[in-house]
Amino acid sequence: MHPKTAQRVALTTLAAAGLACILGCPPSSGPAGPTVVAPGRPRPPAPRDVWPPRAVWVVRQVYSSPGQIAELMEQCRQAGLNTVLFQVRGNGTAFHRSTIEPPAVEYGGQEPAFDQLEVACDEAHRRGMALHAWVNVMPAWRGKKPPDDPRQLYNARPEWFWYDQEGKRQPLDDFYVSLNPCLPEVRAYLVSVMREIAERYPVDGLHMDYIRFPSETCKGRDYPHDARTLALYRQATGKRPVDDPAAWTAWRTAQVTQLVRDIRAGLNQVRPGILLTAAVGPDPEHHLRHYFQDGPSWVRQRLIDCAFTMNYARDVETFQARQEAWMRAAGGSRVAAGLGLYAHPSDEISVRQLECAQRWGQGFALFSSSSLFSESERSRRRLEVLKPVLLDMQRQAVAAAARRQSAREGADGRPAGPRAPADDRVVRNPAVSAQPPTPSARPIHMLVP
Repeated sequence: MHPKTAQRVALTTLAAAGLACILGCPPSSGPAGPTVVAPGRPRPPAPRDVWPPRAVWVVRQVYSSPGQIAELMEQCRQAGLNTVLFQVRGNGTAFHRSTIEPPAVEYGGQEPAFDQLEVACDEAHRRGMALHAWVNVMPAWRGKKPPDDPRQLYNARPEWFWYDQEGKRQPLDDFYVSLNPCLPEVRAYLVSVMREIAERYPVDGLHMDYIRFPSETCKGRDYPHDARTLALYRQATGKRPVDDPAAWTAWRTAQVTQLVRDIRAGLNQVRPGILLTAAVGPDPEHHLRHYFQDGPSWVRQRLIDCAFTMNYARDVETFQARQEAWMRAAGGSRVAAGLGLYAHPSDEISVRQLECAQRWGQGFALFSSSSLFSESERSRRRLEVLKPVLLDMQRQAVAAAARRQSAREGADGRPAGPRAPADDRVVRNPAVSAQPPTPSARPIHMLVP
């Protein structure tokens, strides 16, 4: 090929890649690995057909039968959504068939007659939607009484939980008690939980929640102060926590980030290219300072493919300011907006926030499905208002996909050919480059029961 011709082809290809990025190219951590789909089951959608995400969070308490799951997926499809964040782990118990963790107490600690996650994957994929398994990472029990099941982590691994300066274990109450991510064996265990899901189910992604220190109810206590954690800290820094509070905070933050890194690596071993996303606080500086969550760095380092901000503002101005600050902190991309529909004083606020998300072009997630699809009159009215907006966004996404197809055809001068199969590999967009950290722009808890 003549040098000038090669240069012209390269420039054309790069321009097409840039256009594809603007129109919404799915992220990836590498070539897509094999998708776990049994013969006769619906195949997952092609990643480019479900990105950017138009998603909804589905909490674990809203489904208890295959019929309920199918109905919910149909409601999502009719509302123009393309991604379901389906909760399968709440507090160290499983809402799927696990060989690692016991069944959820919501099912009486017994395996239900159906596999919740298998049904969810099939029903979502049958309708052309992506299904991401939503996992509460750190929480390992909740309630004022300990679990009855001896297999549950609270009973089986007491040394993995939080202990304060006086050697007292984090007390049981109406909030979660959590695992200690400073311990390498805890991180390895949590990686195994994630790997099991990715290996056994055709999920399109893993969605991490509570990937931080959930310390909302820990005022006056400093965790973790067990002997093993303190020894690891002294080995790494030569210090005690009281010697340098800033260094103690930075070290704990690094352990959370190491967990994210370990999960990413573990998934790459079994399903390279599977999407890994995280629900993050809307103010990264506050969450870094109080919960040791450094979400923007995870995005910049490509440890996660997308951050979903829990930006549950009651007004548009705060919503917009938070989201744009988060995007700047993360380098400008891979930050989807999370809308707290339940918190909005009017449906007009929801519409305007959706319009902001559409303008940013990085996707959104609605919290939660109950705010749209429950039988309450308020939910029905909200859906009546939002459904036309969501369907219009769907139509625009279809048009954007057509433009991406044209861009691919123009890049090599020939028709792009038939659409790739549903298990098409996700290719990282070369036009999206890592950007240096920029100064970031208050925490709002996920409010998950």
